[in-house]
Amino acid sequence: MNDTREYTVNGMSCGHCEAAVEEEVSALDGVESVDVDLATKLVVVRGEGLDDAAIRAAIGEAGYEAA
Repeated sequence: MNDTREYTVNGMSCGHCEAAVEEEVSALDGVESVDVDLATKLVVVRGEGLDDAAIRAAIGEAGYEAA
């Protein structure tokens, strides 16, 4: 069964921001896809056995904070 998690990540404003978040979150175990929408500031993560704390930490590594 696939998990889906959604996060609002304020502060993202460009393609570099989008790529940084995608890269950090994609590297986590179990993550199958990461969709970043700059217009809505929404990050949607899909995969198996997703770890909320790890995803939030990865977003933090990219320089942003997940709400």
